[in-house]
Amino acid sequence: RPAVTAEVAAVVSFASERGIPVVPYGGGTGVMGAVVPVRGGIALDLRRMDLIVEVSREDRTARVQPGAYLADLDAAARDHGMMLGHDPWSVPIATVGGAISTDSVGYRASRYGSMGQQVRALEVVLGSGEVVRTRPIQRQSSGPMLKGLFAGAEGTMGVITEATIDLRVLPEAREFASVGFDTFEQGYPVVARLFDIGLVPALIDLTEESGTPENAAPCILYLGFEGYREQVEAQRSRTMAEALAAGGRDLGPGPTRGYWETRHAVAVRWRDHTRPLRPTERWKEQRWRYADYLHVAMPVSRVLTYKRICEEIAACYGLDIRESAVWTHPELFSVFVRVPQGESNGEASAAALRHAVDAMLEEALRLGGGVEYCHGLGVKLGGWAEREWGDALLLARQLKRAVDPNGILNPEKLGL
Repeated sequence: RPAVTAEVAAVVSFASERGIPVVPYGGGTGVMGAVVPVRGGIALDLRRMDLIVEVSREDRTARVQPGAYLADLDAAARDHGMMLGHDPWSVPIATVGGAISTDSVGYRASRYGSMGQQVRALEVVLGSGEVVRTRPIQRQSSGPMLKGLFAGAEGTMGVITEATIDLRVLPEAREFASVGFDTFEQGYPVVARLFDIGLVPALIDLTEESGTPENAAPCILYLGFEGYREQVEAQRSRTMAEALAAGGRDLGPGPTRGYWETRHAVAVRWRDHTRPLRPTERWKEQRWRYADYLHVAMPVSRVLTYKRICEEIAACYGLDIRESAVWTHPELFSVFVRVPQGESNGEASAAALRHAVDAMLEEALRLGGGVEYCHGLGVKLGGWAEREWGDALLLARQLKRAVDPNGILNPEKLGL
C-alpha cells in the first residue's frame, strides 16, 4: 500500500526485474473485473495515495493522487466555487485513478465528456519503474497527446500516481424537465435532433422500461440544464418545444428531480451495507447470472435497428428486455436483458442469457459499433478485445511493449 510515487516506482521496478505481475487497485467498484488478477502477483492498493494536493480556482484545476475518492475531490472543488464534471453513480465509492483507468462516463458526460477527457495532465509509473509526467496545459500541438495512452487502459500501460483534473465553475442555475413518450422510437429522434442543433443538456437520458403502470409513460426523457441563467432558460424552452412537437408530453420537473437526487443512492447503500460483508455473504444468493446490462456505442443511424435486433434475440432465447436507453449522447445505447422473473432454471437460464448477450454484442460490432462505452472491458468482455480493436491491436501491443517491456502491468487485459 504505497503512499508516494517513489514507493510505487520501487515496487514496479522490483516486480519488473523478476517478472512479477502488478495489478493497480483503487476503489474496487468496477463492474467488469479490470482489477481481477489472472496470473497472481502483486495487488498494488493505491488508496493510501488519497491526497488532494492542490485546487486552483484561477486555473480551474486540481492536482490529486489516484486513491482520492471522486466525492472528496468534488467536495474540495466546491469549497472553491467549482465542481468535478465527472459524476457517475459511483461518486461516493470510486477513486480518481480507477475512473481514469476505465475512462468512465458520468451523468454530465454530454457536457463535460468522459473522465479521460477531463484529465489535464498525468504522472505515471511505467512498467520499468520509470516515472513520466505530462504537462498540465489545456492543449498542445507539439505531438501526440500522451496522457491519452493511459485513460481507459485499465492499468496495462502504467500506474497513475497523480492527475491534474479540469474543474467546472458551479453553475448559476439548474433546471429539470421530463418528457413522456409512448415508445423509445418516438423519443429517440428528439435526442438526435437536440445534438443536431447543438443543444446539449447537462443531463440527457431517454429510458424505455417494460412493465410500467398504465398511468405512467413507458418512455421518459430525463433532462437537466446547467449554466448561466439565460442559457438555462433558453435551452429548456427550445428543448421542450422540440420534444412537444414530436408528440411528447410535459411531465414537469418531478421525475427528473427524483432521478437526480437519488443517482448516487446505490453507491451509498453499497458503501454502508454491502462492502462490509464478506464476499461469500455478498454473493451466496447469486450462483447463476440471470440478468445483464450492455452498454454499446454505434452510429445514430443504427441505434433503432440495433434495438429491434436485441428484442428479436431476447425473444428467441425466452428473455425479457427490461430497459432500453440512450445516455449522455444519442450514439450510446444501453439494454438491460434478463431471465423472466420466476422462470429461472439454474445453469440453463444462465447459458441462454450468455448466448443472447454474445449475439447482441456480435450484432453491435456488425453494425459498426463497439461493445462497451462506459465501464471498460475487464475480464468480463476481455474476449472481445481483438474484435473491438481490429487492426489497431498490433499498434496497441507495440505501445504496450514500449512502456511495459516485461509485460507485468495488469497482464492479459484488453488483449494486451
